[in-house]
Amino acid sequence: MKRFSILFLIFLSTTAFAQVRLARVFSDHVVLQRQQPIPVWGWAKPGEKVSVALAGQTQSVKAGTDGKWTVRFAPLEAGGPHTLSVTAKSGKAAASDVLIGEVWLCSGQSNMEWPVKLADNFAVEKGNANFPQIRHFFVSHEMALTPEADLKNGDWKVCSPETVGDFTAVGFFFARELTQKLGVPVGLLHSSWGGSQAEGWISREGMERNDELRPYAQRIPSRWSAVDSLVDYKLRKQLLGAERLYPTPADEQAYLSADFDITRWRKTDPFGQWEWKGMNGFRGNGFLARYIDVPAGMIGQPTTLVLAEDDSRNQIFVNGKPVFDGELKGVRKIAVPANTWKAGRNLLMIKLGNRVNPAWFGPGLSGSAADLYVESPDGRLSLAGDWYIMPSFAEPHTYTRFMNNLGTALYNGMIAPLVPFGIRGALWYQGETNAGRSYQYRQTFPLMIRDWRQKWGAEFPFYFVQLTSYGGTPTSNQGSGWAELREAQTLTLQLPKTGMAVITDVGNPKDIHPTNKQTVGHRLALIALKQDYGQDVQAYSPMFESVQFEPGKAVVSFKNAAGGLVAKDKYGYLRGFEIAGPDKVFHFAKAEIQGNKVVVFHPKGDKPVSVRYAWTDSPDEANLFSADGLPANSFRTDDWPGVTMKNKFE
Repeated sequence: MKRFSILFLIFLSTTAFAQVRLARVFSDHVVLQRQQPIPVWGWAKPGEKVSVALAGQTQSVKAGTDGKWTVRFAPLEAGGPHTLSVTAKSGKAAASDVLIGEVWLCSGQSNMEWPVKLADNFAVEKGNANFPQIRHFFVSHEMALTPEADLKNGDWKVCSPETVGDFTAVGFFFARELTQKLGVPVGLLHSSWGGSQAEGWISREGMERNDELRPYAQRIPSRWSAVDSLVDYKLRKQLLGAERLYPTPADEQAYLSADFDITRWRKTDPFGQWEWKGMNGFRGNGFLARYIDVPAGMIGQPTTLVLAEDDSRNQIFVNGKPVFDGELKGVRKIAVPANTWKAGRNLLMIKLGNRVNPAWFGPGLSGSAADLYVESPDGRLSLAGDWYIMPSFAEPHTYTRFMNNLGTALYNGMIAPLVPFGIRGALWYQGETNAGRSYQYRQTFPLMIRDWRQKWGAEFPFYFVQLTSYGGTPTSNQGSGWAELREAQTLTLQLPKTGMAVITDVGNPKDIHPTNKQTVGHRLALIALKQDYGQDVQAYSPMFESVQFEPGKAVVSFKNAAGGLVAKDKYGYLRGFEIAGPDKVFHFAKAEIQGNKVVVFHPKGDKPVSVRYAWTDSPDEANLFSADGLPANSFRTDDWPGVTMKNKFE
């Protein structure tokens, strides 16, 4: 009887797995690409005959030895709703409310993932979001060591005031303009992951076609335990140096001494998960420290050390002396006896662990800078600003499935299951995470585009968003990784059927996630309306074309500026230009518009050899626009070595 039960369970699981089904992306409310052959696929019993019907067409096919079947329907014009049905001996499957229209794959990192509910004017946008012809499919975050055959979950959502809040904001504002201008349904196939690097979105085969990435592709681990070991080694090397890879418990005990030098550790804001501070998903104990300058008047008084939330076990030391050992919830207030601090510089060291609630957080503080200070009867000493962190490598630790711990893993889990779903093109907003190795992005980004096109078997349009303004404003004399990333993006326009939306004017120097996603979606829509749908719109930002150097000045010519150039400034002054002579020292420069040219003057009257514009992390002062209202692209006329040339993916 027992043997019969086991066999019966095996039979049930096998037949359930083999019952005919559609791939997950073909769910109710799906939008299929118009005017192109329509691929549809799914699974059935190996060798089983399958009949698939759509809009009056029927295709028959036999499932392969792995159970997978694929059909292609003849192109259809925009319309619907239709039903996509599948019939076989093993059962039936169907997707209802199927529309035919325009489908765009939306991918990248957090600025693409950013939802409508966090964009500007959400209350208004929500109230006006009655667009049942716009549909959105969110691909859940998934990493895999090898290409996945199908998505584990997900479905198509019809746009309404109740659903639009979770749509990709950039994608939605793009789709809204398309459906209003074209009068056809628009489907957004949304596969992005905040913080992700471009290398995660490239297939192994794609990497193998690149000389710099091929060695990495050939060493990709086949087990997650091997991935964790590799991540651990790389993190140790980054933080400790090759000569100190394996600290002992005694080595880490020395961290608690009064004279330990923490300046070799990672300098960072103390708030938030450590995995977003370059710690690659680290889970375990760690050390959080900073120096504090204490005035002499505080020394003889009892003080209160106030710390933001962290409910793990905390061991706290002041100049090597323990002052607390335990767990506290909420904002912590630690009594520090008189004469614990010394006048001048003090070392505050906190050993902490993974957060208890929420358990997924790992190490790190939550709260605000107002929750960090030392208080005495005479006043308060703020502890806001930079701290230093270091994981404990000598104690047991693990790593989460962090999206940047393995190249190709995002492609395997979040793109491969979508191939070859019919799309018009792709929208891409990413680059922030690659800004540390911007020069290599000149290869990485075009490689990814070519890789996806090869997987789909089509040279589909690929439109991307250039990095906006964020961070500091160093001059060209200090260099800028973000400016070099924008340059790499600009160079990618050499690929056919590409387009770039310049958005440096809608960024936020203090927030990497600008909330004006309406302008971003609009500028992407302009490119698509012009290049793919034949509409007469001005879609391109002014771009550097050539430069002529003369004594004391340089004359810069622009393309995409037939209607002229303007300074978006109430005084009419151009800003954001720098100029350098043979000494390669850059100076902020006066600049004047002459038609579709800009004359840039050297402040010392020397003959210039280079001009740069908006060449900084946050070029929020740059104000050159086309008369059509599009911001000029950042550029440089030289090819001098940049600050990211030596940084490579590994």
